Amino acid sequence: MAKQSGYRYIEPSAVAKLGKFNLIAKSVVEGFVTGLHRSPYHGFSVEFSDHREYVPGDNPRDLDWIALGRTDRLYIKRYEEETNLKAYILLDTSASMGYKFKGLTKLEYSAYLAASLAYLMVRQSDSVGLVTFDTEIRTFIPPHSTPSHLNLLLHKLEEIAPSERTHIGQAFHELAEHVKRRGLIIVISDLVDLFANNSRVVQGLSHFRHKKHEVIVFHVFDKAELDFPFQRLSDFVDMETRERLQVDPKYVRDEYLNLIEEFKKEFQNECTLKNIDYVPTDTSMPYDFMLTKYLSRRKRIR
Repeated sequence: MAKQSGYRYIEPSAVAKLGKFNLIAKSVVEGFVTGLHRSPYHGFSVEFSDHREYVPGDNPRDLDWIALGRTDRLYIKRYEEETNLKAYILLDTSASMGYKFKGLTKLEYSAYLAASLAYLMVRQSDSVGLVTFDTEIRTFIPPHSTPSHLNLLLHKLEEIAPSERTHIGQAFHELAEHVKRRGLIIVISDLVDLFANNSRVVQGLSHFRHKKHEVIVFHVFDKAELDFPFQRLSDFVDMETRERLQVDPKYVRDEYLNLIEEFKKEFQNECTLKNIDYVPTDTSMPYDFMLTKYLSRRKRIR
């Protein structure tokens, strides 16, 4: 996978650091969805996938006798449900994700997260797909697990740019109906939806749970959105509506900080109630550090 080092959102140093966490990378499935390769998923489907060599302890009923006759070697037939976790990375590309106070925009930071997760999953031989959305689903790349597929995902991440307003709830409902097989849904978003209140966004997330998917939400903030470091009279511009408002920060700071904390708490509480993993992060936290810390925590919990 050395060729991937040339992609913008795969940093060699960060990938190397993630690679050192071999137990974490090797157990992404256990860390994300314990038992997803076992019951109730194991054996659900009979869609043929590929072969692997026989090892002592394998069920003789799974031997491919045709392959034995052709090659004089023992091979086990593997099926799609048994070989791969199917994961979908849902990346919010709405205009609000283009915000930055300094450093990376929320979208750039999220793209690094998406690229790292895709890399880890393909390395794990699990299938990963990419969905981008704003008011609707803009890109849908079905999950696969090959290096060439990873290249396709990384190419797509290179092309993304902030676009329109967000309609998160609608996009989630549409996707939940589209994805039939149970798997892992990874949402990377600031969860700002101008068309709906927070409860509608939560309903969209709940739709995935209703369909028996495991759901992880990376709630991405810019550090300035959490700290509100502004001091002087300033014009604040809504990135999705372009509405402009002149504000003296010292008169609104306390109220704003209370509102942003309530915003986070509401999603955290709702996700906890619905057994959805909620992971708040901000663009000042190195994404590789945040990701390895999270994976380590998931591994301990599971």
